Amino acid sequence: MVFNKISEAILAELVLIVGEQSIISSKADMENYSHDETEDLHYYPEVVVKPKNTAEVAAIMQLCNKNLIPITPRGAGTGLSGGALPIRGGVLLSMEKFDKILAIDTENLQATVEPGVITEIFMNEVANYGLLYPVDPASKGSCFIGGNVSHGSGGPRVVKYGTIREYVLNLEVVLPNGDVVWTGANTLKYASGYNLTQLMIGSEGTLAVITKIVVKLIPKPTVDALLLASFKTNEAACGAVSAIFRAGVVPSALEFMERRGVEWVIANDGVSFNLQPGIEAYLLIEVDGTNQEVIFSDCEKINTVLEEFDCQEVLFADTAAQKDELWKVRRTMPVSVKAHTVYKEEDTVVPRASLPQLIKGIKAAGDKYGFESICYGHAGDGNLHVNIIKGGMSDEDWKYKMKDGIKEIFELTVALGGTISGEHGIGLVQKDYMAIKFSPIHFALWQGIKQTFDPNGILNPDKIFNSKTQP
Repeated sequence: MVFNKISEAILAELVLIVGEQSIISSKADMENYSHDETEDLHYYPEVVVKPKNTAEVAAIMQLCNKNLIPITPRGAGTGLSGGALPIRGGVLLSMEKFDKILAIDTENLQATVEPGVITEIFMNEVANYGLLYPVDPASKGSCFIGGNVSHGSGGPRVVKYGTIREYVLNLEVVLPNGDVVWTGANTLKYASGYNLTQLMIGSEGTLAVITKIVVKLIPKPTVDALLLASFKTNEAACGAVSAIFRAGVVPSALEFMERRGVEWVIANDGVSFNLQPGIEAYLLIEVDGTNQEVIFSDCEKINTVLEEFDCQEVLFADTAAQKDELWKVRRTMPVSVKAHTVYKEEDTVVPRASLPQLIKGIKAAGDKYGFESICYGHAGDGNLHVNIIKGGMSDEDWKYKMKDGIKEIFELTVALGGTISGEHGIGLVQKDYMAIKFSPIHFALWQGIKQTFDPNGILNPDKIFNSKTQP
């Protein structure tokens, strides 16, 4: 696809739409918009445009579609797959001014928000009404809800409450030609034609720009318990995960952490944590609900399971401060790993009973290709984040052999019944691996959908798959 550059005339029209104060065009000022949290990649747009309402987004889309100017939507820039990188230049459409919680409907347990609302701010606001919005990615303190929707985000509590797909009821979106539509209805059931709402979730800004989001809320649990279990091996920790569910317990969170990751958190953030010798892996297990006796009963069942997998110690967090400290270890682990080294993060997901085979295969691939890895993630739903560490690898091996190792890890993931991303999305950096999981038929269907929504290919081009090409 051949796109046009932004002329002085086009720039002047953009200024008329949003105002001069909402335009950034100098390279120095655009630096923060040239990257997300994906490794060390930088791509500069020609201009950053910051609309404040749906009408402005529609006018921008119409202008760019008419003049074949590429548009890259951007939320908070916390993505890990390069989905917000403006690799074709053009307009970087920042949704940062869409930051309002428009309504909280306590009668229907719903809320309407703009896409630039920070996830944790929204969670805290609905909590004031005794309600829970359980989609809480590790970056919840900075990520936008719109970005969560675009990537199909999850987080620790997917294991009990489900991904964001379970909570989005309806979306207002702007199509590439400037048309504005609602994708569904503000109802719990929807059997009225193709479900455009679900199609938008996880589409990574390639089909439309989200401008309003209607989400489902649930009553907030009133009690919870948090346990930290330690194991001598990764495989033992991963093996315990599926057994907990088979024992009849559904935790509200079940997180896996390798020892090396904990060590780096301690070094980077000064977190208080008692690392015992001989311990290689941890499970952070949360149970929540409304009945304290049921919570205690579930914890007893979990303890029984853990003993069967040679668990060395179970720490029960007695206070809110202890709980916060343990959660801090898990939530800051991605930042700590990134602060220590050159790395590449992959987002594998398999049926949870296959986790021991997956982590064993990840370590075997590292031995074969010469890289280290640190794994952590949402073990309760089979989702492991694999941080591949450059360490002593040569630049040449990092460039070539590392990719072969990643390919082997993804091949194993797919062979185990999984897929190559559970919540980070495909974006730019994972699309070369899509053919491991998907056939030419899948690519043809996706390209047909893209063509229907965006016939000129202006919206976030060359993300997920290359435009109008087969794998």
